[in-house]
Amino acid sequence: MSLSGFGDTGKAQPPPALFPAPEPDTPTPVRRRGGAPQNESPQNAPTQGDRQLVFFGADAAEPTVADLAGLLAGPGEVVRMGGTARLSVQVDAAWRVHVLVAELASRGLAASWEPTEGERHTVRTSYTRILKPLAAAWLHGSAKRPPAAFHLTGRRLRLWLAAAGTPEPPDCFLLRLGADDQQCWEPIGVALAAAGLTGKLLSPDEGGPAYRITGRRRLARLAELVGAPPPTAPPPTAPPSTTPPPTTPPLTAPLTGSIMELWWGMFRSSGFKTPTISP
Repeated sequence: MSLSGFGDTGKAQPPPALFPAPEPDTPTPVRRRGGAPQNESPQNAPTQGDRQLVFFGADAAEPTVADLAGLLAGPGEVVRMGGTARLSVQVDAAWRVHVLVAELASRGLAASWEPTEGERHTVRTSYTRILKPLAAAWLHGSAKRPPAAFHLTGRRLRLWLAAAGTPEPPDCFLLRLGADDQQCWEPIGVALAAAGLTGKLLSPDEGGPAYRITGRRRLARLAELVGAPPPTAPPPTAPPSTTPPPTTPPLTAPLTGSIMELWWGMFRSSGFKTPTISP
């Protein structure tokens, strides 16, 4: 697993740039009867923009532990103990617990949760060696700070939205940050801009800390990157609920909540058609 915390797991090396343009495919020589080989026409080949969108979208790759950097971009925290580490995040709605527990399970991480003040819940993993590289990349002593080459992919953004994304109708979306992570705010904003999601940093006095994403084009870009709503998200027409999640996995019954109607309705209004989810 990469110790950088910003690349893929395994032996893969981190990308040389934040969003590198894919190299064009080498044209395949086609030998025609009675003539020299000629290059095949690239007319039907995908454009660089299409290929880049597919590569960085949430559905473009299998889930990896490196995706959890998206939680750390928001209010998530990671702590070390010996050769292990634990990830935790506090959320403001019970439905977010369902989504995050399912996302962690898809990456081989069991999670527990408990209610905190108000209607909030804390989701946390066990201490595990699996998270040690992520902690090594993000912790400077006990302070959280993004790695130098940190960038945001679709899966990382998806996790950030699941934990701390809040729509602001009619054309804004908030991505909330950790209240005690001031050193992270600026580099996280740089990563958002590199992903085509330049936002305005809101201070705690302005309803933050959070980045506010505005405009149809940026919201459409955000929708393209994060993909369809999670299967465990509540139906958009159901009334709000504060029912805590079940005490034993698997999480099969989705919670209800009107926030998802706003979330994905915002994306649809931006001009991007959200893919449907097969039952």
